Amino acid sequence: MTHKALVIGATGMVGQNLANRLVAEGWTVYGLARRVEALPSAVLPIKADTLDPAALRDALADVAPSHVFFTTWTRRATERENCIANSAMLRNVFEALPHPEQIVHAALVTGLKHYLGPFEAYGKGVLPQTPFRETLPRLDIENFYYAQEDVLFEAAEKYGFSWSVHRPHTIIGHAIGNLMNMGTTLAVYASLCRETGLPFVFPGSPVQWSGLTDVTDARQLARQIHWAATNPAGRNEAFNIVNGDVFRWSVLWPELAAWFGIEAAPYPGETGSLETMLADKGPEWAALAKKAGLVEPAFDRLASAWHTDADLGRPVECLTDMSKSREMGFTGYQSTRSSFFDLFTLLRAQHYIP
Repeated sequence: MTHKALVIGATGMVGQNLANRLVAEGWTVYGLARRVEALPSAVLPIKADTLDPAALRDALADVAPSHVFFTTWTRRATERENCIANSAMLRNVFEALPHPEQIVHAALVTGLKHYLGPFEAYGKGVLPQTPFRETLPRLDIENFYYAQEDVLFEAAEKYGFSWSVHRPHTIIGHAIGNLMNMGTTLAVYASLCRETGLPFVFPGSPVQWSGLTDVTDARQLARQIHWAATNPAGRNEAFNIVNGDVFRWSVLWPELAAWFGIEAAPYPGETGSLETMLADKGPEWAALAKKAGLVEPAFDRLASAWHTDADLGRPVECLTDMSKSREMGFTGYQSTRSSFFDLFTLLRAQHYIP
């Protein structure tokens, strides 16, 4: 069988890594995005907005994928609006494809807000105990992840394809312009600290500083998505996906600092705000970019401090159980230190950081 993939959000951190993985596996890959300039050269570009049904139908008129992968989302002012917009994105794609009955498998990437709640109530109220397991019931609150899942399940039943849902923790990987990019944000932060003398302070909560946690490398996520799409065990299942190791920020933070040749500042013992610390650093980054010959002088194209604050500021322990996919045959593993250091090395090689 010839695998033909349609990757929705192919220019994002998840989409790029997944597209590269599928190309390496010999797939024909179509990448759909509103801006396709950053697509890998081996990916066939489809420029479209998933919230414009008519234009989407025209863009997909000649595309008949065997596999569909949803790796993007859109943020609105309220969770009710998030539910409406993000479920519409999925529904519009299935309705725009000329032959949805030819789909073999469709995968959806969501995340730990499935267990922690949406942005409006993130990490608040009565939350499940860690480690988070896929068998936990949905929270009794509106959540656009649930709305997306329901559209996926409905379409799978209607058109007869299998599905998988993938729930990563914080994703570490390469994607310039991504709005939820902790790895690149920390690289920019550390680079500014080295250049300006700003202290490299961990901005998160005491729970995150001292407790065990995990993250998800975008390459590890791509491995699991590919596995689920091509193995019977992955059909019609939801899977957590993390690197497979655990760490404490109190240990990793000085190691990140050392990579940049700086000292980690003492932890202040309370939750801070990286967004506040970096609020006025745009001009300093532009000056550093000019001095060092960097390719991206726009600070907000690289750093998403608000998202890093949300992840590192959580007042609850966040640890994920991945036994389900392991027991079903997925054996992927990724060192978290390598996740960060590989990203930093790539960003330096491409002249995004000095």
